[in-house]
Amino acid sequence: MRFLDNDDADDPMLSVVNLVDLFLVIIGILMVVIAQNPLNPFSQDRVVVIENPGEEDMRITIKEGQELTRYESSGAVGQGQGARAGVTYRLDDGRMIYVPES
Repeated sequence: MRFLDNDDADDPMLSVVNLVDLFLVIIGILMVVIAQNPLNPFSQDRVVVIENPGEEDMRITIKEGQELTRYESSGAVGQGQGARAGVTYRLDDGRMIYVPES
């Protein structure tokens, strides 16, 4: 009656079941990582992400609703036309005071 015994160690389906369980865990981990990403499609309506702040290769990504806008720094000093609007003073404690010109 030895061949009537059910030997689970030789069953190849148990290995497949273990692989399916492993893939389900990996999929769950990936879903958590996607949910924590600030630019995921299910997050808030407006998100701003700044990469490498203050560096020459700084990038700013703005998400407004479904629209993504990316600004990349060229490292050059900006130029433009305009008029002087006032003066800003930095106090000893770090606060900034803006005094508009009349």
